[in-house]
Amino acid sequence: MTDSAQDLDLQPEKPHSARFWNYLLGGKDNFAADQELGEQIKREYPGAVDLALATRAFLGRTVRHLAGEEGYRQFLDIGTGLPTADNTHEVAQRVAPDARIVYVDHDPIVLAHARALLTSTREGATDYVDADLTDPDTVLAHAARTLDLGRPVALMLMAVIGHVTDPAEAAALVQKYMARLAPGSCLALCTTLASPEVDAASESYAASGTIPYVASSAEAMAAMAKGLTIPPPGLGPINRWFPDPHTGPGPDTEQWGFVAHKAALTENPAGRTKEG
Repeated sequence: MTDSAQDLDLQPEKPHSARFWNYLLGGKDNFAADQELGEQIKREYPGAVDLALATRAFLGRTVRHLAGEEGYRQFLDIGTGLPTADNTHEVAQRVAPDARIVYVDHDPIVLAHARALLTSTREGATDYVDADLTDPDTVLAHAARTLDLGRPVALMLMAVIGHVTDPAEAAALVQKYMARLAPGSCLALCTTLASPEVDAASESYAASGTIPYVASSAEAMAAMAKGLTIPPPGLGPINRWFPDPHTGPGPDTEQWGFVAHKAALTENPAGRTKEG
């Protein structure tokens, strides 16, 4: 824990969503309560670790592709969680040193670790916004200090939209963000596909006292991309997106998602959205 984290009431006796996820990823920023919940969820849903690892890998592949193949230079990562290896800015700036990244979270524990994220190449920029996912006005107003919202932005919602537990509200919220972003922007989103096993684990997770997270149906995920274009491989298991050419996509998980594009005013000859 950082010095800033030590000044907080971390409530180590209670599980915490960011620390729980950190535990599933094999991190060290967690306490016994987080570990106990993690072990319970793994017993109830044995795919939990694979799901967490798949999400992290999807983030890296997606950012690498968007920066390297599609020319995106601006990333808005909402619900960033505790920093681990290969955070969004590290992946993006490794490909494009001039990339600009804004992280958003509304969690004092994550905020205390933000200094680990606030590094950047000299050519680019990285910032952190203390705001809630459900307050797009505040998020975008603060993000505009670092990002040019008149130019395309890649909005990253990785395993966070399930905290908005009403499917209609979740879809409306995502659509509100995308409506405010420039033509040519894109949405990279993943969340867990509902199933009896997943839903039972979600109930246990919520009963622990941490912030609830609900899985989504395929129809609910598709509603989040209304008005956007999802290219192949389409909505489905995230391991199918941008697979390693040497190893292939690997086994499917119940973490589903997509990368969807908002129509650009102009397109490059290949038809892919590029930031001009």
